[in-house]
Amino acid sequence: MTEGESARQLGRWGEAQAAQWLRRHGYRLLAAGYRCRFGEIDLIASDGKYICFTEVKLRKSADFGTAGQAVDLRKQQRLRQTARFYLAAHPTALQPRFDVAEIYAPEGTATKSPRINYLKNAF
Repeated sequence: MTEGESARQLGRWGEAQAAQWLRRHGYRLLAAGYRCRFGEIDLIASDGKYICFTEVKLRKSADFGTAGQAVDLRKQQRLRQTARFYLAAHPTALQPRFDVAEIYAPEGTATKSPRINYLKNAF
């Protein structure tokens, strides 16, 4: 397996962990891996009041900064543009919100209980 394939597999695993967390906390998953010409949104979910555009960031530890710090201004702008595109195609009365799911998995996909910090209204 190449390094790129391994990173994609780890990313998909992290997104699955975040999706499971959302469901356990009463969210309804609307889309996963939504892509358009502007970019990608990892997870789109609803809690009944908000439509949550969630960026998932996975790290082995926070030794070099939190996972959420990787969502820089440029990434935030791409996520907002992608969300506008999604909302144009899927109108809703729900208020949009941008969240970040930080996943800490010291042993990668072998981690039995990854730590998840879900940051609501992250930006």
